[in-house]
Amino acid sequence: MNALQKEIVNTFFQTLEDIKTKKDFAVFFKDFLTEKELEAYAKRLAIAYWLKKKRSHENIKTNLKVSKNVIASVEKQLDSEGYKLALKKMDAEDWANTWNSRIKKLKLK
Repeated sequence: MNALQKEIVNTFFQTLEDIKTKKDFAVFFKDFLTEKELEAYAKRLAIAYWLKKKRSHENIKTNLKVSKNVIASVEKQLDSEGYKLALKKMDAEDWANTWNSRIKKLKLK
């Protein structure tokens, strides 16, 4: 990657870092990705999450309407840094939601 390409990529990443809300992310990605691209990225993340939760390939294929090849492709990448990071963030969100729900139940008693 040459210097100009690096600068363009860094600017892109900085722009993403500066977006702070889900609403702003939705606006940004709606304009920068096609509906199909956004769906494909979201499904890849869902596949990774479900594989980590030990769902079967058949279950994932049926529920997400994806091919076995897509599932296999994601499965091969589960140990990559990007997938690990995303899954770690999702696990943290699951943990926070679980405890938030438990705390709310305690407050009601």
